[in-house]
Amino acid sequence: MSLDRMDALETRIRDLVKLVQELKRKNGLLEEELKTARQRLDQQDDMNRRWEMERTDIKTRIEKVMSEIELLECIEDPKEVAID
Repeated sequence: MSLDRMDALETRIRDLVKLVQELKRKNGLLEEELKTARQRLDQQDDMNRRWEMERTDIKTRIEKVMSEIELLECIEDPKEVAID
């Protein structure tokens, strides 16, 4: 093998090593971004569950108040008396 070919091979190997190092670095950054995104998603899921529970509670309370209002309306309605 000639020295020129050996130099070319050595250069290509160095370039490949640099490329692998860069890809590992980028992979590490992407893994951190993914971890952060998953944490934010988990927090958002928790918040959505709390909002849904609150929404259900409010709906139940409103329905209860509405039924109490309807009950009051029934009690306060004047009864019509037929005069014959």
